[in-house]
Amino acid sequence: MSRPRQAAALLAAAVTVAALCAGDVLARCYPFGPRTRSVNDLGNQFVPFHAHLWDLLHGRAEGGLYVNWQSGYGSSFLPDLGTYLGSPFALLVALFPRDRIDLAVYVITVLKIASAAAAMAWLLLTLRPGRWWAAGMLGASYALCGWTLADADYNPMWLDGLIALPLLCLVGEWTRGGRRRLPGVLIVALAWTANFYTAYMATLGAALVLLLRLVLARPSRRQALATAGRAALTVALGVGLAAPLVAVVYFGTRHAHPGRVSTFGPVPAGDLLARLLPTAYGWGSPALYVGTTALLLALALPFHRAVPGRVRAGWTALVLAAALSLQWAPTHLVWHAFATPQGSPYRQTFVVCGLLVIAAWHSLAYGPPDPRALCAATALLALIAAAAGRSAAVRFFTWPVLLLAVAGALGGLLLAARAGERGRLAGLAVVLLLGAQVGESAATSAVATRLRLAHMDDYAPWGARQEQQAALIAGADDWPRHRTDPGREQTVGNDPLLVGGQGAQYYSSLTSDVLSRTLTALGDGWTSRGRSVQSLDNAVTDVLFSVGARVHSPPDQHPRHAPAAERPMHVTRRDVPPLVTVRPDPDTRPFGTSPYRNQEILLGSRVYTVPRLAVQDDSGKPLPRRRVGSGSALTRPTITARCPAGTQVNLWAAHYAGRARLAGNPTAYFNARASRNRAAMAPLGTAPASGLVRIRLTPARPGDIPPDAIGCLDTHRLRAAAARLEATGATDVTVSDGTVRARLPAGSRGIAVLAAPRIAGWRCATGDGPARPAGDYHGLIAVPLDATSTTLTCTFHPPGLRLGAAVGAGSLLTLALLTVLTAVRRRRAQASPPTTTSPRERVTAAA
Repeated sequence: MSRPRQAAALLAAAVTVAALCAGDVLARCYPFGPRTRSVNDLGNQFVPFHAHLWDLLHGRAEGGLYVNWQSGYGSSFLPDLGTYLGSPFALLVALFPRDRIDLAVYVITVLKIASAAAAMAWLLLTLRPGRWWAAGMLGASYALCGWTLADADYNPMWLDGLIALPLLCLVGEWTRGGRRRLPGVLIVALAWTANFYTAYMATLGAALVLLLRLVLARPSRRQALATAGRAALTVALGVGLAAPLVAVVYFGTRHAHPGRVSTFGPVPAGDLLARLLPTAYGWGSPALYVGTTALLLALALPFHRAVPGRVRAGWTALVLAAALSLQWAPTHLVWHAFATPQGSPYRQTFVVCGLLVIAAWHSLAYGPPDPRALCAATALLALIAAAAGRSAAVRFFTWPVLLLAVAGALGGLLLAARAGERGRLAGLAVVLLLGAQVGESAATSAVATRLRLAHMDDYAPWGARQEQQAALIAGADDWPRHRTDPGREQTVGNDPLLVGGQGAQYYSSLTSDVLSRTLTALGDGWTSRGRSVQSLDNAVTDVLFSVGARVHSPPDQHPRHAPAAERPMHVTRRDVPPLVTVRPDPDTRPFGTSPYRNQEILLGSRVYTVPRLAVQDDSGKPLPRRRVGSGSALTRPTITARCPAGTQVNLWAAHYAGRARLAGNPTAYFNARASRNRAAMAPLGTAPASGLVRIRLTPARPGDIPPDAIGCLDTHRLRAAAARLEATGATDVTVSDGTVRARLPAGSRGIAVLAAPRIAGWRCATGDGPARPAGDYHGLIAVPLDATSTTLTCTFHPPGLRLGAAVGAGSLLTLALLTVLTAVRRRRAQASPPTTTSPRERVTAAA
C-alpha cells in the first residue's frame, strides 16, 4: 500500500509545482518575470524576517533568540519567531545567498504548497483505497485551492496550516486504530510550533473529519469514547510540547499594540459561489476554488449510486455545514479563536477546501461517477455559474477558462469510467484531467498575482538600492557603541532586518504597545494603525536613543508615483551618549501633547523654541482651524512663524499628507491617512538670519496643522545636553542577546536609563544586588541607583517562556511515561504463553 501512496504524493507535488511556476510565468512575476511578488506583508514583514533568520543562522545578526536589537530599538524576538519563522521550512534560507533572500522565500513557499499536496494525496489513499493517480490529482487540487493562490501565496506562514490539515487527519486515523501515539503527538507539536494560528483551524477541521468517520463506522459507545479520548490526549500532549513557543506568542500578543477592531459581515451568496470558479478573484471573500474536476466530483457525490448512502449523506452534509459556517458570525468566531482578524476574515477557507477535496475523493474512489451523476453535477455547476455571474469577482476571462476546464474534466472522467485501470483510454483520461487542472490552476494563480499588484502595496526584490544601503550601514556600524539607523526613507517596513543597522523601524503583529506609544509621543509616524513604527529623523531622538550614524536615502523609486530623488544616498554622523545614561534628577512630569516638550522631558534640557504660527491660503487669508487640502486651500497654503536665527526648523504635522518645503531646502514628505497612517516629524532646514520662516505646503489630501507644529531646535544646546549625558553615562556597555551590562561612573545617583523600550520581561540589578523588574522612565528601561554601585546588568526573559517550558516538560514527561508503559505492556503480552489445556484436563472438564 505504501508504493501507491508514494506515487500519488510525488505526482501531487509535481503537478502542484508545475501549476505554480506556470502561473508565475503567465503573470511574468518574480522569479520568472519583471513583476515583483512582494506585495503587502510579504515585502514588509515576511521577507525581512527570513533575512534576519539568515543572519541569525550565519552569526551575523544583532541580538539572538530573545532580543532583536535591530528593530524598534530592541524588541522581543521569540514571539516573532513563533509567528513568522516557526516552520522547519524556514531554515532553508540558510542554503541561499543573502542577496537572494526573495528567491529563498519563493522556493520555501513552493515547497510548502507541494508538501501540502503530497500530504493530502497520502491521506486520501489512507481514508479509502483508490487509483493512485486520482489521489495525486486531488492532492494537487487541495494544495492549489483558491485560498492558497489568492491569500496564502504571499502569507507563507499560513501554508503550514495547509500542510497540517491532512497530517492531523492522518493522526485522527491512527487514533481510531489506537496506534502510533508518538508520531501523532510529534505531528501535532510540529504543526502548532510551525504556525499555531492556522494549526488551530486545521485541528478543528481534523476533529470534524474524525467525528464523521466515527459516525460512518458506527463503533460501540465504548470504542467511540476511547477513540475520542486518545485523540484528545494526542492533541493535548502535542500542544503541550509546542507550549514554549505558543505561550510566548500568546503573551506577546497581550503586550502588543492593539490593532483594528473588526466586525464580521458575511459576503453575498453570489460572491461566495463565484469563488468556486477558476480565475475568480475578490478581496475579503472566501476563495473556495479547488479545480473544476474536484468540484464536479464533489457535486456528483450525492447522486453517485456506487457510493454507500451514509457516506454520500455524511460527506455532503459536512461540506455544506462547513461552507455555511463561513457565513455565520458565531462559527466565524470559533474558526478564528474568538477574534475577528484584521485583513481577510476567511482564513479558515483552506479547511473547507480540504473537506471538498475529501468529498470528491469519496466520489471517485468508489469508481468514477456514471453519466447520470455527472449530468446532475454539471447542472449544479451551471446553476452556480449563473448565480455567480453578477459577482464582481468574476471577470470576462473566467468563462472561457471554465468551459475548457469543464470539457477536460468531463471528458477525462467519462474516459476513465470506460477505460478501467489500464489501456490507452485510461492514459488519455489522466492526461485530460491533469492538463485541465494545471491549465486552470495556472490561470487562476496568474490572475490572482496580477490583481493583487493592482490593489496592494508592492515592493521591489533585493537590488541595487538595498545593496547600497547595506554597504553604507556596514561602513558606519559600531554597535553597541552607537546605533546606525537605516533612515527615514524606508524601502520596506522592516528595513533594519533587511539591510542592517539598529533603528526605531519595526513592523510586526507583535509590535509592543509601549514602543508605539513612546515613539508617537516623541513625534514619530506609523502605518498599519500603529503596528508599523517608522524611523524618526530627528536630532533630539538620535541623542536619546544613541543613534550615532544615520543613512539618508532618496525616496524608493519602485512604488508608483514616488517623488524624484533630490540628493544621493549618504550617511550623517553625530556625537551621542552611550546606550546607558544616568539622570541624577529625572524629570517625572508626564508626557503631554507636544512632541517637542516630550523630547525635552526625556532629554532633561530645554532645546526647542515653539513659536506661534499662522496658516494662510494662496491669497494670504488665514485658514479656519488650520485645515489644509480642502476647498480653496487645495492649492499651496503657507505656514509662517518666527524662529531664532540659525536654529533647525522641524515640522510636526501628524495628520497632514503632502509635501512641505522651507525655501532653499529639500522637500519633506508627509503621509498621514485617517486612522491608518500617522506622519512623522521632519526637519526642514535652518531658520534664516531674519528669523522669518515660510513653509510652503502642497497637500495631497485634507489634513490639519496643529498650533504647535513648528519646533525651532537650538543645536548648540542639544550638543551641550548630549555632552552632559555622555560625561555622566556608562563608561562601557556590552550587549549579548538578552543581556546588557554597563559600567557606571563612581557615585552615580538618580536613575540609569537604558535607551530601549521597557517591554515586559526586563529585569535589572546594580552591583551584586538582586535582579528586579526594570522600572519605566517615559517608556524606556530605568533602574534606580544608590550612589555606591558601579555596574548595571539587565536581562530579558520573554514573558510566557517559563510557563511554556513547564507545560512542555510536563507533556514530554507524560509522553515518555505513556510510551514506556505501552512498550512494557506490549512486551508482556508477547512474552505471556497462550492459555492451553491438556487432553486429560479437557476430559475431566467434560465429565
